[in-house]
Amino acid sequence: MSGWTELETVLNDRFDGDLMREVLLEQREDKSHAYFPDKCIGCATCVAACPKGELVIGSVGAVARGLIDKDFIEKKAEACVFCGICAKVCPTGALAVRKDEKDGAKDRAKGAKEGPEEKEGGEAYLHKAIGPTTVDDKCVHCGLCAEVCPRGCISVEDRRLAEDGSLRVEGKTVVDQEACVHCGWCEAVCPVGAITVKKAFSGTFFRDELVCQACRTCVDTCPCNALFNRDWGPGEIVEKVTHRLDACIFCGACSVACPVGAITVEKTAVLPEMKKGPFKRVLGPTARPALTSVLKTDRKACLGCGNCVIVCPVNALSDPYLAAGHLNELDNKPLLEVENGAVVVVDQEACGSCATCSLICPAEAIWLERREVV
Repeated sequence: MSGWTELETVLNDRFDGDLMREVLLEQREDKSHAYFPDKCIGCATCVAACPKGELVIGSVGAVARGLIDKDFIEKKAEACVFCGICAKVCPTGALAVRKDEKDGAKDRAKGAKEGPEEKEGGEAYLHKAIGPTTVDDKCVHCGLCAEVCPRGCISVEDRRLAEDGSLRVEGKTVVDQEACVHCGWCEAVCPVGAITVKKAFSGTFFRDELVCQACRTCVDTCPCNALFNRDWGPGEIVEKVTHRLDACIFCGACSVACPVGAITVEKTAVLPEMKKGPFKRVLGPTARPALTSVLKTDRKACLGCGNCVIVCPVNALSDPYLAAGHLNELDNKPLLEVENGAVVVVDQEACGSCATCSLICPAEAIWLERREVV
């Protein structure tokens, strides 16, 4: 297995037949660093915690939208000491640092003690310390929790009318603990208070209405359906994005994904009872993303319509006149421009990696590709 940089392994079924991938970020001697992209929510908690700056996050909005062929997290594999802090602070269990079983058995045979913080999933791991989302005997198996779950991780099995003469529904309400992100939607809507959810962090959320360009990147990225765009009527003014505070887990994925830096999320405390040492780097503002993508264009396919130039949040932020659709009346644009009938990239480094341009293009003439991590 040595020398592999990416390993995709078939694991247990998670979402009705879909397979969960395992990516081997790095392997060295008797240790390996694994990443589970299907569990990752793009929150950058691991990036903030890593003392060596080994983990890189970027293109979160594009990844969440399925518009770039890459994962949220990548690794430099230069200075990692396999300390496991990234795995301990991850709220979803998307990272693991493992020791070869044979070598571990040798160490135990010599009398070496393995503490709970050294066991994958032990007490020192946040995703385990949070505790499971539980459903108690009061459940009436109505299925409302399954309908609202933003991760699709709740199901009602064998639902049927009771056969004892009572007006009840019998069945089994099951929560996939591997997929649950502890948003609290199920607990909030349960009509009988049968569900208990515990969260990982307390925190604060702020969005700058003047900076926000309503590109919906945060809405598409949020793992908890805690952000949405309100409907409005003629002449009505509403905020560009509305925040559902009670559904927010303060993960910060929206902040990482925002292409114009309009959102600030701060983690203020770790809620589960556990050792807080590894979390000192995590508390505070969410880590900022790296530029891990490159904008590509096809001049032959481009229609020169300028939709991408207008909708680009970076362009729109530079001048509200451009955001209003005045494409040809402004000479200087920071990221995208139409020249000689086709789109050109003015400055790759200005890109927010949201892929909004790709979403609106009618000719598939602009897209994002992965940039090598350096």
